[in-house]
Order: sequence, then structure tokens, then C-alpha cells
Amino acid sequence: MEEKNKTEKIKTIPREPVVSVMGHIDHGKSTLLDYIRKKNTTEKEAGGITQHVSAYEVEKEIGGQKRKITFIDTPGHEAFCSIRERSTDVADIAILVVSAEDGVKLQTIEALNCIKKDNIPFIVAINKIDRPSADIEKIKTDLAENEILVEGWGGTIPVVAISAKTGEGVPELLEMILLQSDIEELKGDPTALAEGFVIESDLNPREGISATLIIKNGSLKMGQFIASYGSYVPIRTIEDYKGEKIKEATFSSPVRIVGWSGELKVGNRFKTFLKKEEAIKFASENQNSLETKKVQNFSNGETFGVVIKTDTFGSLDAVEHELQKLSNEKISVKIISKGIGTITEKDLKTANIKNSLVLGFNVKVDKNAEILALRDNIKIKTYKIIYELVDYVKNEVIEATPTENVEIVTGSIKLLRIFNKNKNKQVVGGRVNEGEIKIGATVKIFRRESLLGEGKIKELQTQKIKIDLVQEGQEFGMMVESKIELAEGDILKTTSIIKQK
Repeated sequence: MEEKNKTEKIKTIPREPVVSVMGHIDHGKSTLLDYIRKKNTTEKEAGGITQHVSAYEVEKEIGGQKRKITFIDTPGHEAFCSIRERSTDVADIAILVVSAEDGVKLQTIEALNCIKKDNIPFIVAINKIDRPSADIEKIKTDLAENEILVEGWGGTIPVVAISAKTGEGVPELLEMILLQSDIEELKGDPTALAEGFVIESDLNPREGISATLIIKNGSLKMGQFIASYGSYVPIRTIEDYKGEKIKEATFSSPVRIVGWSGELKVGNRFKTFLKKEEAIKFASENQNSLETKKVQNFSNGETFGVVIKTDTFGSLDAVEHELQKLSNEKISVKIISKGIGTITEKDLKTANIKNSLVLGFNVKVDKNAEILALRDNIKIKTYKIIYELVDYVKNEVIEATPTENVEIVTGSIKLLRIFNKNKNKQVVGGRVNEGEIKIGATVKIFRRESLLGEGKIKELQTQKIKIDLVQEGQEFGMMVESKIELAEGDILKTTSIIKQK
């Protein structure tokens, strides 16, 4: 047993951290990574919002030794929250970026909840300290009010003030990440077969399905086989995060592998095998582990059909997740067909059969599809920003939702006194408890919450002056025409019919 433990110690060595960068849409997550990488990717993202999960490797020299850190840039929009959650599951350490101007926002709390759910250590980076209105101490107070207790404010969460624009404080942030990594004592076995997580997946017409992977343990080599839930691939090429071909990769590294046999679910685990048969067995045995989210259908409602095409499986997951929320009691959003890549004639034909809308996210429409759309008057809408796509569908669903007539109470009267009665006409005094009362209105008569019948207001008076309208809180006299004999304490209600979605 002692000999086995010695062998394990030899195999297991320190590994570098995988870090997830999280926070509100415009608090500077991607700008921070841009500075670290000395490249600009922010402008490439539509609207300046990170809409994919990307992984990058950087080097930092500390104590005369060069060390690596792998960063995961997670999407900021609420629609990608499920991807953010999976990113924290992959990460060893999280960076929660908070603006020194704006403080804690809803998406900051959402990101924090993702971090807490997976119980991973995190560092707060207070960004934009170069701005004139930056107030670091105020932000720390704001953090404390939201149960984020940083060092120096009654807590143990490390905090670093930075400017992603100028680079101030960024070296200290990198050092803090490596210090936190040392405290966590991250370990890996380079002799083991690689395993880790799928970070992103897309479909290339020439290469087929590709995936970005994060290796959490072991090493990946040419000639091996990788399997994830429902899909496998023989390793013919390995690309690093820069797109350069490499022969081998080990833990904490992001790699890209092409040629997978089927769709990959972002966030799922992968394992490596020496034999193809073993990989196929693992993929098929774990196929049922693929997460499937069903669109809520309402049995008595109508259906609003959509055909979806996106650039990556991660984007497809996010779009599908958002569209599920748009169903209501009267209409159900149903995904007729979904896939990756260009919108084609086949997608249009599917939509035409089902009378559906065609949606594209970060994809193009081929010429044949455009011609068919014009000929058959099929709607195709493409977007580069997810919340614009969702807003469009939301409005279309509202338009398509059937209307119904709904009766609402516009005024309520409590009868205080009965003056006289002449055949069906009764003179009474009352007070408006709610809304307003107009002359000529039809009233419903209630006694002890039971409906007795109806009447009509023939005349309104206040201080013996005839009027047309009485407001809430006023006492007044009126003549009511009704076959029902009114009594003190009766409630009279005026109603109106409106059309409602």
C-alpha cells in the first residue's frame, strides 16, 4: 500500500488553474481578457457582448518562473445563464468583475449564484477604476450589502482594483489568481488518459462537427479516441487555442478537435480511450445523459412554430432556453426543427409545411432559401444579438395570441341610505369605494357578495346639483332604475368589457 501511495505521488503533479471570468454585460469582462491577451475580440462580438464561451491560455511570470492560466470568457447576457453555470463547473477559480462606477447589478448576482452553486473560490475584480466617477470604497459597501464580503470588509474574498483599459492592477490580479491556485493545491496526472469538459461546439461544412475542450486531467495524444455523451472522434489533429496544430496537450489546456460523429452538448464531460470500440461504447452508454429541455406545451392552446439555425451548439442551447419561456396559457412556442449552420432550402420547406417562422442566430441564408422565402412568403429573421431575436419572437407571440373579452370593474358603490321608491325608480345615497361612476352606466347589484340582478343609473347628484361623473371617495345621490328593491349596505358595481391577450 505504501509503495502504491509513492507511485501516486510521483504521477500527480501541480496543475495550473482554469479560471472563469463572470459578471454583468458591460462591466468589462472581455476587455480584461483583451488586455491580458493583447488582442481585441470585444469588437468582434455583436453589440460588444460576449455571446460564446471561449477559452484562452496566458503566461504570467512570478518568482522568476513562467506559469500558465487558462481563462474562460463566459457570456454576459441572461439568455446564456445555463452556459455560465456550466462554465463555473469547469473552472477552478472564478473572477467576478464589478464596475467601479455601477456596482452590483442583477447579472452580478446571477453570476455569484452560479459560483456559489458550484462552491468554487472566487476573486472580485473591481474594474474601470480609471473612470472619473469610480468609487472603490462605495463598491465594497455595495458588495457587502449583497453578502459579498471582501478582505478588509469583514470577509475573506480577495479583491483587486483594476482598469482593463489601462492595465492598472491586472498584474496583481494574475498574481492573486496563481496565489489562490496554490492555496487550492490543484493536482493532475500527466500519465493518465485525458478527461475534461466540452466548452463549445459548432459545425463546419468542410470539417464537420468540431469542439473546444478543456482538459482537467491527463494528456491528449494523436491516435487516441475521445468520447462524450452520444458522440466520439478519432484524434487526427489537435489545435491549441491559437489554432496552431500540436501533437500533445495536457491538463488545464484548451484544445480544438474536429470530426465528431454527432452533436455535442456544451458542458458535458469527455473521456479519452486507446481503442475505438471503448470510445463508441462510452458514447452510446451515456447518450441518455444528454440534457434535453422540453418546450412547455399547453393542451388547450394554439401553437407558434419556429425553425432555428445557429452558429454553434452552445448558441442553439441558449436560444432554445429563451424561447421556452415565451409560451403562455393560450399559445405554445414549439421548435419544429433546429440545427447548426446556414439556413437552407430544406429549412424553408420544413417551415412552410408547418406554417412556421425561420430564425437564424449568427448564420447566413443561402440563395435558394432566399428565393423560396420570397416565392412562398415565408418569414426569415436573422440576428447577431440574442436579446433582439428573443424580443422579436416575444412580440410575434403576443400578436399571435388569441384575444378574449374580459369584464373588469370600473367602479364600486356602497349604498348608505334609501330615500324613496317610485315603481322601478329608486333614489338612494352612496359612496364610491373604487374607480368612478358615470351617468347612464349599468350596475350589477350585490348583497352579501351574492349577485341579485342589474340596474341602470338614470341620474347623479351632489349637493342637489346634477352631475355626470362621481370620483372615488365621494358621497352622492342617484336615481337607479331596477326591478330589484335596493337596501342599505348593497354594493353596486359598474363594469366594462375589454379585449385581452
